[in-house]
Amino acid sequence: MPKNLTLEETYDKCTAEGNIILQDKIDINKIKSMLAIIEEYITLSEEIKKHTSYNAIYDIHYNILHLLTEALLRFDKVKSANHQCLFTYLCVKHPELDLDWNFFEKIRTKRNGINYYGVPVNRQDWKTIELQASIYIKTLHRKLKEKITEEK
Repeated sequence: MPKNLTLEETYDKCTAEGNIILQDKIDINKIKSMLAIIEEYITLSEEIKKHTSYNAIYDIHYNILHLLTEALLRFDKVKSANHQCLFTYLCVKHPELDLDWNFFEKIRTKRNGINYYGVPVNRQDWKTIELQASIYIKTLHRKLKEKITEEK
């Protein structure tokens, strides 16, 4: 997808192309399993931050945000065919979370550079997103735990 689309244009494109996939039910056991995995990653991310492997630090924080978003959207009975549409759906359908879609686009494209194009990140790249990533992880983690509690 072109980088210059707005949030709304990207959402429309994701919907038109069938990249937002409706599910029949909420699988609470799968969501709880995902939460356990996410919490392992959160613990690991604190350990990794003690080192200077900025590619690993960046990648694990992106992964946590991705998994938190995927788990949350399961409560909406939605899956996505790709990460861009996943984050787009989150930002459009959950404005109460006050999340910046441009931030997700920034980290998604930077992470794709690491994983698919061999473009490393450096300390400055990490420091640019560290605070916002931390806030978003805490926000999404808290929201996910609330949703699980409500589902009981």
